[in-house]
Amino acid sequence: MLSRLRFAVALFAALFLTIAVRPAAAQGTPHVYLMRGLANVFSYGLDDLAAKLNARGIPATVYEYGQWQSLADMASAESRAKGRFPIVVVGHSLGADAAIQMAERLTALGTPPTLVVTFDPVGVNTVGAASGRFVNYYQSNNGYGKRLTAGPGFRGKLINRNLDQVAAIDHFNIEKSPQLHSEVVSQVRALGVRRKPKPRPVAKPSQPAAPTPAPGSQAATTSDKKAM
Repeated sequence: MLSRLRFAVALFAALFLTIAVRPAAAQGTPHVYLMRGLANVFSYGLDDLAAKLNARGIPATVYEYGQWQSLADMASAESRAKGRFPIVVVGHSLGADAAIQMAERLTALGTPPTLVVTFDPVGVNTVGAASGRFVNYYQSNNGYGKRLTAGPGFRGKLINRNLDQVAAIDHFNIEKSPQLHSEVVSQVRALGVRRKPKPRPVAKPSQPAAPTPAPGSQAATTSDKKAM
């Protein structure tokens, strides 16, 4: 009975609480939006990935997959307000499905994502009218994961990474892989950060050279005496 109560409390907290560790970002720094899968309790590898991104100064927040539509609206408005910084969307399982839908909505809003990373999408296997770079990590043999295909209106780049041969990975831990985390962090960091240019130092006016004493002058005579 006690264990069931604890699970219910944990589930309630997971459904209504959102991790939002958002360090101050330089202009143009990518903002990464991550979405968990079923019941918001089976994709905690995304929390670890968000922590790794935040530790590198890249704002990353974790959400429940059902928030994708309002999240797209918020991300689009924030990007416009802050000079159109790159938007990155990451999702696992149902959160991967939501990441694709969010990317399509962001594109329709005029602020397409720069990068979308999906871990084992389960219900969506076609990317529709969207732009950006899509990287799909999946397993076709675990009973859940799907390969993505480009649908009508797709104007981005789609990369599928089949991990069928990786025995240590399955649908329930694919988003927890340290190796895949490292790849995603590298991809996000490669987007770059547009920082304000440093002001160029003002050159100090050069001092005029001392005039050469004319022959026969007092200065020349003194110098000649010293030479003697």
